[in-house]
Amino acid sequence: MDCRTRSGNTLKLIFIFIFLSFWGWAQTGQLGEQEKPASAGTRATQEHPAQEQKISPQEADKLFRSVDEILQFASKDTLFPIRHEVKRQLVSRDEVETYVNKHTTEDEDARRLRRSELVLRKFGLLPRDFDLGKFLVVLLKEQVAGYYDPKTKTVNLLDWVGAEQQKPVLAHELTHALQDQSFGLEKYMKPADTDLEKKKEITAQDIENDEISTTRQAVVEGQAMVVLVDYMLAPMGQSVKDSPQVVQALRDGMLVGTADAVQFQNAPIYMKEALTFPYRYGIDFIAELLSKNGREKAFAALFQNPPRSTRQIMEPQTYISGERLDPLHVSDFRQILKNYERFDVGAVGEFDVAVLIDQYAGADASNKLYPHWRGGYYYAVRPKGDAAAPLALLYVSRWSNGEKASEFAAIYAKALAKRYVHVRDVAVNGQPPAVQTASLQNLSGKRTWLTEDGPVLIDAEGDTVLIVESLDEPATEKLEQEVFGIAAGK
Repeated sequence: MDCRTRSGNTLKLIFIFIFLSFWGWAQTGQLGEQEKPASAGTRATQEHPAQEQKISPQEADKLFRSVDEILQFASKDTLFPIRHEVKRQLVSRDEVETYVNKHTTEDEDARRLRRSELVLRKFGLLPRDFDLGKFLVVLLKEQVAGYYDPKTKTVNLLDWVGAEQQKPVLAHELTHALQDQSFGLEKYMKPADTDLEKKKEITAQDIENDEISTTRQAVVEGQAMVVLVDYMLAPMGQSVKDSPQVVQALRDGMLVGTADAVQFQNAPIYMKEALTFPYRYGIDFIAELLSKNGREKAFAALFQNPPRSTRQIMEPQTYISGERLDPLHVSDFRQILKNYERFDVGAVGEFDVAVLIDQYAGADASNKLYPHWRGGYYYAVRPKGDAAAPLALLYVSRWSNGEKASEFAAIYAKALAKRYVHVRDVAVNGQPPAVQTASLQNLSGKRTWLTEDGPVLIDAEGDTVLIVESLDEPATEKLEQEVFGIAAGK
């Protein structure tokens, strides 16, 4: 369900707005007026592009010369060596937008994005009329900043933004250049670009690996965020390591965005959380490793032993302790679903359930329950020969114990009324359920509803919850036997 993984290069460009949110946060006085870094300037926007002025040749020269100075700072902060000079160039707004458009219209990325969009709609994480592709194009044009391109090994600087304003972003982007010089960013991220849709049979290992791209992106962006903040705090003699209140204020500010970030402010919860995840949770993860394990473990060691799940990023102690969760068994569903065509498949990780619960029941419920997640995946299909049919869904979720599984099942059940126009309970032996759906606090055993898209079954048995939506009854019964037959046999 992870659109960050599925959309390839498209979402790797989203880092653009994060830094600008940071600038906005710094300017509103979260650091305190007396502590405001000199480099926190007014951010550039597209409100009046016709009135934009290009930076002068003198300022461009100053900006180019600052690259080497900031590269030295980033190298000292990360312990990554400078292996060679970083190429630099000034780019115009038109050139940035061309780069953005190229990476939002590539055929493979577009197909991945389309699948992600429909699955997210099915889970209720995006409104049914939400156009994800259009949203990302507008967002990326709304929020533009300098960027490092690992293909050309070049840091791209903006010709319409002042040198001082670009320096914090340079600290971030030059960290990427150093990461690339020592470890090769494209190679490091490559394991996560495997598209499960291309595999005939999905294994437990495939599901376990499905979040690797997201976790590695959190490492890469978290490290760069630490350097950005350290660079901004350096004039006050502070750093991330001794300024946890600064990191917290930054994390809070990222979900709000700046006043002129209209597209981001109006985005669904899932999009805000997904787009900021590598930065908000990434900086926390790196800061925790810095505090507990030191600089080498927080930087270079993460390229030799990277985290593998969003759980490890969200709860750094699980990474530090080396926690290993037993993989969920994934059956070969092709025979059971022989009348359906597979549409998409993937992990539903701790991050995904955190946002699901937040959207369904609020942040407090999410914060209490999501740490009890222990595994999950979805398998989306459509009836063969009927492209207009509603997307059908199998979702298996495992929890720390039966109580937490039943809590999640109840939250999911109550959210059906928000996701479907028509929802009604299916009577059992002619009798309605003893507890109305809206009053559920726990749900154990099996319960079924009818919606305009077909039946929905939720079955919580022990620590496992099975959810089946819009599938026919014979297929649903076989899935129950397969999922819980396997569970019972353990």
